[in-house]
Amino acid sequence: MTPLPKRKHTSGRRDRRRSHDALKARNSVACPNCGEPRLPHRVCPKCGYYQGREVLSIEKE
Repeated sequence: MTPLPKRKHTSGRRDRRRSHDALKARNSVACPNCGEPRLPHRVCPKCGYYQGREVLSIEKE
């Protein structure tokens, strides 16, 4: 037999345990080259620039 709790946990104790389960919004910064929002420390998906230089060549439509 596996061990079972002797008493029921209160709802406050349960909710305090779950307080860290909420999702946080992702941070975004404006690209200094084109001004589009992008994730920090990532190459801009719109223009392909990172830290002032072109890393990816993006084809314009």
